[in-house]
Amino acid sequence: MIEKINLTMLTDFYELTMANGYFEADMKDEIAYFDMFFRKIPDDGGYAIMAGLEQVVHYLSDLKFTDEDIEYLRGKKIFSERFLEYLKNFKFSCDVWAVPEGTPIFPHEPIITVRGPVMQAQFVETMILLLVNHQSLIATKASRIVRAAEGRPIMEFGTRRSHSTTAAIYGARASYIGGCAGTACTIADENFHTPALGTMAHSWVQMFDNEYEAFKAYTKIYPTNATLLVDTYNVLKSGVPAAIKVFKELDPPNKGIRIDSGDITYLTRNARKMLDEAGLEDCKIVISNSLDEYIIRDVLKEGACIDSFGVGERLITAKSEPVFGGVYKLAALEKDGEMIPKIKISENVEKITNPGFKTIWRLFDKDTDRALVDIIALDEEPAPAGEEIEIFDPNAVWKRKTITNFYAKNLREQIFKNGECVYELPALDDIKKYCKEQLELMWDEMKRFENPQTYYVDLSDKLFRLKASMIEAAR
Repeated sequence: MIEKINLTMLTDFYELTMANGYFEADMKDEIAYFDMFFRKIPDDGGYAIMAGLEQVVHYLSDLKFTDEDIEYLRGKKIFSERFLEYLKNFKFSCDVWAVPEGTPIFPHEPIITVRGPVMQAQFVETMILLLVNHQSLIATKASRIVRAAEGRPIMEFGTRRSHSTTAAIYGARASYIGGCAGTACTIADENFHTPALGTMAHSWVQMFDNEYEAFKAYTKIYPTNATLLVDTYNVLKSGVPAAIKVFKELDPPNKGIRIDSGDITYLTRNARKMLDEAGLEDCKIVISNSLDEYIIRDVLKEGACIDSFGVGERLITAKSEPVFGGVYKLAALEKDGEMIPKIKISENVEKITNPGFKTIWRLFDKDTDRALVDIIALDEEPAPAGEEIEIFDPNAVWKRKTITNFYAKNLREQIFKNGECVYELPALDDIKKYCKEQLELMWDEMKRFENPQTYYVDLSDKLFRLKASMIEAAR
């Protein structure tokens, strides 16, 4: 299974030099809190989608250094023997809290927090960022593309254009969370049960004397999956007529044509007319070829006749903005049972971190169940309650907004306790369903592709005062 590969050494080298340093400085057992969060939503969108947590769980559950790993590190000649001996019996013992996969998330929210011995909590930074950054990026892009299709199925077709084998596999998984109907990636279906979809390539058509013979042979072999690729030569002059002839002769129960090039609107409108005139109103039209949410939106506005889409490179690589940008920062220490908040200060305001051990409360309207605001609060604080609560505009703190008639939900769940997983991983279909349900609780205005309404994310009064006092003290 993919999840069982030992990836302990897939880490930035400085995680190991710091670990050795903590060990040699007698700091390895000091308790630290690290937050993962991101600062900017890809494509200047209104929301992002949390994904990759299942792979984080598998990674943290299988952390171990092999004899080969130890020998490699010894060969670097910078690590102490005491440290290398410690790694032989290394066992992850941290606590972890996280936002469940499929949840809409926003900048600066602590979507994962790791608490434990600093050497351990620091060491897992690289893989947590790698796994969550990648899948959250693809799930977010998939969600945008799915919304553009207005209910028409989206198939993820990007395996051959992905950046690596694991990017293809986990990208297919993430795209399914984001709402795709299935994937061309067979191994993703084998491992995650994301439906594998696909029919033929142009080479199949070219192997026969003509399109009619190619389509007829394929339809006889796959009568329940007879989607025929009609643009190998000429879509309207030969491809569609050959498909019509085969469908009229063999009458397969499920029939469709796929167009992979050309003017999508022109070709689909004319193909639809030809199919309907032949009495094949039930024949579906599938479109592929370098699509994204903007192209899909535009061709549908132009009147293109399309039943489903295959989206490849621009989805699997998130081509328009291929970096999620999540970071992993120290938020607090524990000394003698006392919490000591930590903050990173920068001349770049957005890089100033939120100190302390925190959680996220999402406030919902009692009448509509629509999400109103997220509040980042210290974990010790009770849930927001009362007749009303005042929050600040995230883009202009002098603007205030009063929220009334609300209820609060804590977005985070504990995933590990003392190094043991205490979280039941949901099935992928359940994650996909949950993602769809949670997006329906978000306002349409924040789902626009251009200039979406900014969703409010505020700090609790207590956290705001703590942050302000720490910034003042650092002046």
